[in-house]
Amino acid sequence: MTDAPFLIVGLGNPGPQYERTRHNAGYMALHELLGHDSLRPHKKSNTLIAETRLGGKKAILAQPRCFMNLSGTPVRALADFFKVPPAQVVVLFDDLELEFGQVKVSLSGGDHGHNGLRSITKSLGTKDYVRVGIGIGRPPGRMDVASFVLKPFSKAEMKELPIALADAADEVARFVTTS
Repeated sequence: MTDAPFLIVGLGNPGPQYERTRHNAGYMALHELLGHDSLRPHKKSNTLIAETRLGGKKAILAQPRCFMNLSGTPVRALADFFKVPPAQVVVLFDDLELEFGQVKVSLSGGDHGHNGLRSITKSLGTKDYVRVGIGIGRPPGRMDVASFVLKPFSKAEMKELPIALADAADEVARFVTTS
């Protein structure tokens, strides 16, 4: 790894109507990692950022202020601005392929039909960035995937969600610290 900072991006959709939806699990995990720090607007990209240290290493925590399927442009702008190589870009996202509450770190790979990951892959020009999937499970029955991810978590899920978000934050911190 280089001396460049890590760029840790939480994916989600802006606006109060999306705050507690499954699609905003990445935003939620980023805020768990953020702790008491606060995000501020970044002048060169459509994001909110915080500069911090994880395990003694510099990290830029970022929350794009655009819809998820357009997140690649601000992620690329931040990576260019802070001179972060793709291998040090870490993306927190909601993962339909994982059971609710599971967390999985992947060092590269496909987008699994996730429009936010697809946008980032296209903008970075590579699949070689780190993905931290936060399991939201599959839609019940024949429910449309888009409807499912834009629905709020159930009351039962909300009770368990803090554990998954803490696990995701711990995985990011562990990855940065050991890289």
